Amino acid sequence: MKKKEIELKYNKLIILLKKYNKYYYEKSNPLVTDKEYDELKKNILSLEKKNIFLNSKDSPSKVVGFKPSKNFKKALHRAPMLSLSNAFSENDLLNFEKKILNFLNKKNSFELSYSAEPKIDGISASLTYKNGKLEKGLSRGDGKEGEDITANLLTISDIPQEIPFNDFPEEIDIRGEIFIKNTDFELLKDKFANPRNAASGSLRQKNPEDTKKIPLKFIAYTFGFEKGLNVDNQFEFLKKLDQWGFKTNPLNKLISGIKNLIKNYEQIEKKRANLDFDIDGIVYKINDFVLQKRLGYVANAPRWAVAHKFSSDKAISEILDIDIQIGRTGALTPVAKIKPVNIGGVLVSNATLHNEDEIKRKDIRVGDTVTVERAGDVIPHILSVDISKRPKKSIKFLFPDKCPSCGSKTVKEFNSITKKNDAVRRCSSEGYYCDKISVEKLKHFVSKEAFNIDGFGKKIVESFWELNLIKFPQDIFNLDYDKIEKLEGWGTLSVENLKYSINDKKKISLEKFIYSLGIRHIGLENAKLIARYFGSFLKFQEVSKTKKYKDLLNIDGIGETQVSSIKNFFSNQLNIKVLDELGKILLIKNVVERQKKGLLQNKSFLVTGKLNGISRAEVKSLIEENSGITVSTVSKKLNFLIIGEKPTKRKVESAKELKIKIISQDEFLKMLNKTS
Repeated sequence: MKKKEIELKYNKLIILLKKYNKYYYEKSNPLVTDKEYDELKKNILSLEKKNIFLNSKDSPSKVVGFKPSKNFKKALHRAPMLSLSNAFSENDLLNFEKKILNFLNKKNSFELSYSAEPKIDGISASLTYKNGKLEKGLSRGDGKEGEDITANLLTISDIPQEIPFNDFPEEIDIRGEIFIKNTDFELLKDKFANPRNAASGSLRQKNPEDTKKIPLKFIAYTFGFEKGLNVDNQFEFLKKLDQWGFKTNPLNKLISGIKNLIKNYEQIEKKRANLDFDIDGIVYKINDFVLQKRLGYVANAPRWAVAHKFSSDKAISEILDIDIQIGRTGALTPVAKIKPVNIGGVLVSNATLHNEDEIKRKDIRVGDTVTVERAGDVIPHILSVDISKRPKKSIKFLFPDKCPSCGSKTVKEFNSITKKNDAVRRCSSEGYYCDKISVEKLKHFVSKEAFNIDGFGKKIVESFWELNLIKFPQDIFNLDYDKIEKLEGWGTLSVENLKYSINDKKKISLEKFIYSLGIRHIGLENAKLIARYFGSFLKFQEVSKTKKYKDLLNIDGIGETQVSSIKNFFSNQLNIKVLDELGKILLIKNVVERQKKGLLQNKSFLVTGKLNGISRAEVKSLIEENSGITVSTVSKKLNFLIIGEKPTKRKVESAKELKIKIISQDEFLKMLNKTS
């Protein structure tokens, strides 16, 4: 097929995709089944993979999900509408509780109470009340900014427009879910694909009178911004919502103990099919608001809440092959290539096998008939094997002891924390010596959260690698543009655009630069912490010379695992060379400290001994939140030594010699106007 014919076919498919997206997202009335929609996307992506000159801003490789409607004004949420982390098993919940107890420095015997609230599969909304009157209603949007859908929300009878109670807060954003009962949906199923789409489409009507015709319901479950709320815990807040005239979920419960959470989960899952509204899991929230405040947030999710998802649809398929994929950290991941099967409206042709131990434990082989599960947004995986249908000539799958890419020995590293070998087998080759690792590291380098070079995606990385145009990150900034211009699909304009995009990214923040290096265990949040600690690229680079890796343990949020990864990175001479080359090409901006005037400004602290009811991590967090500084050793720069039970004698003696003020935990908390 000629280039023009390929472009014509591609453009027709893009136009069709835009049409389907418009009907799905804006009109909430899908024109095709999920399977047909997925096939269309697959065809577009397949064409792009085979023809690098194909490039559309509306490609499914660039456009993801929801596009905000132009029919509504946008408005900022006064407090972000955050997402929740997910749990799928009892072990996940045990780990969730363990992390909470560790952060709070509580023993396992400490009993945590949870507000267990079934999660309705609807559309989130935030209602702003001032002096008891509903002033504004916003959709979730991107969590920070939503659409002003007040007029449509006013048509929902479940939403009180005025609250005539003296104990209702002066200002508050009540949050909840808009949904349609399954029985009501029966009258609408010819217009919408499912109840959730019906709720979404109804809320996005231009004319509120049209929304009024749809039997929308609202269930309240939390709040965002508040001023004057006098409630101590989540379950009490839910009771207040009832008193104030809001509808709440009748299945809400106050529960203590993971075993009891699981028991409640199983009971509700059995009832699920008989409920008149769709639920996709149960949200567990630490009941006590004081503990919620102490626990705070990690990235865009609260530490004190988790969504326990129900298992999704399963399907039977056959394993056609087992492929070994190699990631940027050298991890060998086995992937089952299966006969395409529809699971929950998605056509699945790949399923992760996790690792070598998983294959051995389930005795998974090529040719097996298997049950495939797709739970939530988790990658599809093999749940079980039907041994009775196994071919007679079936042979066990042997995991490679040598890297399929570079031939290096594959190893399972010893984990000093668990005292066991890791489940994941890795290529022993370091850095850029393995081709597959190198390509994945380069993809990471140009990724959205790293350098984010416009027009330089994964396909371009793979193409330029095959053509020997790039092998290391610094090669991206020294491309042979004359050679590129002669390639099929490239021309003067596209090359100039690429050149401009690359030059435009030669200036980068230190945190994004550190993240772009793809150091194992160093994600964006850790990169931010490390960047703040060093302040400049030169100081970060000097670690390879000073070898002061243990000092990095002073960074709150950085542990031995991360420090070990950084040490391994700087121990590789090829990595050092890459850093040196990039340092000559790029302008890596120093970290600019935010101006803060907290209660502990210009004061430094060191903790020794065991504290009561509060962890060191939380103390460090409190110090930094109040503009203080934490240090790792006793020196003249130290202002206060906080001592707990069984403090290190040497530190106490050194502090006395240097006349540093020694304070107790209670004295420290008094400095913050807090009590233990």
